[in-house]
Amino acid sequence: MPSVLPHVYLVTDDAAGAEIPALVERALAGLPARTVAIQLRAKGAEGRELLRLARALREVTARTGQLLLVNDRLDVARLAGADGVHLPSAGVPPAEARRFLGPGALLGASCHSRAEVERALGSGADFATFGPIFDTPSKRAYGPPVGLERLLEAASLGLPLLGLGGVDAGNATAVVRAGAYGVAAIRAWLAAADPAAAVRALVAAATADRGRERP
Repeated sequence: MPSVLPHVYLVTDDAAGAEIPALVERALAGLPARTVAIQLRAKGAEGRELLRLARALREVTARTGQLLLVNDRLDVARLAGADGVHLPSAGVPPAEARRFLGPGALLGASCHSRAEVERALGSGADFATFGPIFDTPSKRAYGPPVGLERLLEAASLGLPLLGLGGVDAGNATAVVRAGAYGVAAIRAWLAAADPAAAVRALVAAATADRGRERP
């Protein structure tokens, strides 16, 4: 992949609104460089506001040495100087995103099945989130979680997968042991009373078995 992918992927959501950059900066406090990647996911933000948030986050991640990806919006990712983009399952194919963003861009994809992982791998994604692994309120309307067994099956294809959905410091190690490259989280850090402590705990859990490194 063009950039070294961290083992922890922190995803934002609309609830944080304009406070996203400040919240991210607090969450990243004290972390070594290249410890996490941040995905700016603010579906309720219009283009101008999304670009403002992306540029503010670019300043934060540049200062702290972390990676920044923008959900879906290739134009915003490029204008903000982000490290890459995260593509929804029905979004722009990774190969097309690569042509637009260049060979150095980090391209993630959202996957929910082995077939989607196979498609993402074949079209040039560098990694994918896979889930929901565990029960999570935001995904209940779409059916039951996929679980660790399906994660293991999908990970066998060789694309680095980040387990997402109900993942926290208490189960992150189990997700990695089931075949994931790392973990992705939303509520585990955004809803935490101490976001920095929550992120450190996620990093510790996701990297506890790095002696069993996967490609």
